[in-house]
Amino acid sequence: MTYKAIFSGHFEFGSERSYQKMVEMFEHRSENYYRNAILLNGEEVFDEESQSLHVPREIAPAASSKEWNNTINILKFVADYAIAGSFSAWMVNEGKVLKHLFIEPSSDKAAVQAFLKGRELVQEEGREQEAMKALSRAIEKYERHAKAYERRGFVNQQLRNYDDAIYDYSKSIDINPNAAEPHLGRALVYIVKEDYATAIADLVFAIKGSIPLQPMFWQSRRIKGECHLKLEQWEKAALELKFVTKRPFKEDDPNYKWRKRAFSNYGIALFELGKYEEALTAFDTALSIDSGLEVPQSELLLYRGMTLQQLGKSGFQKAWEEAANYGSERAAELLQAI
Repeated sequence: MTYKAIFSGHFEFGSERSYQKMVEMFEHRSENYYRNAILLNGEEVFDEESQSLHVPREIAPAASSKEWNNTINILKFVADYAIAGSFSAWMVNEGKVLKHLFIEPSSDKAAVQAFLKGRELVQEEGREQEAMKALSRAIEKYERHAKAYERRGFVNQQLRNYDDAIYDYSKSIDINPNAAEPHLGRALVYIVKEDYATAIADLVFAIKGSIPLQPMFWQSRRIKGECHLKLEQWEKAALELKFVTKRPFKEDDPNYKWRKRAFSNYGIALFELGKYEEALTAFDTALSIDSGLEVPQSELLLYRGMTLQQLGKSGFQKAWEEAANYGSERAAELLQAI
């Protein structure tokens, strides 16, 4: 039986000597251990200029279990010698993910250990300064540590050091422009600065650098749709949010809790395009979702009322009354007008 296998990642080796040694060892193991039954071609994935093993995205549409296992094993072998980077791998059958592996360096090299410590500290509230120190140490030990820059950018973002966050995300992108995470992180900072057009440019790269099997892909599309809304680019907003709202997220997917907001914003885009029946369906779906993050109920009810009015249906006044109770001044004005 064969499966679809997807690989994406980047390993750096830190020096010309280490890089050349790894190229030789990779070819030797490919030929002698695995009889070339692996899904990555050394001549295509090694990049001498950056001294890295670089795979923006490799899709094998018909991979055997043996080829999958051999490729995973050789990536784990490479990770032991890398100084920075990571790889993700998916085995897929008929759209269902059978296996997902994340591979990264875990050696006792100073840069590796400093990064792992910093990344762990990032997850602990109140330890941001310790995380910054560890991640800065990883960068001092290896100045091309793209993931350390990305994580330090995240910490700066959390601390509202927005200019520093942009610097760190930009450094990460300069080193590995195909990585989605720093593009998404930098976009979120630009959104705080209300620079939605620049954020959209980064979100395009975040979408290109991820795949639909990753929550980040759909998060980037949803946020891109919201940016288009801010710029009153209704067609583009509706396109992005249409894809997001049609995706059946599972409860353990981070995007699941954003469904209410996605449907509400999709409805607004459709309303502004004059697609009132579709907009009403989107608003009703949003209201049927019990919980959601950062959804202004006043705005949702306001737009639902305006949609009902445009369709010549009853209930718009009640919707505006509820919106006014939630604090919508515009709904109160509309009520007064009638």
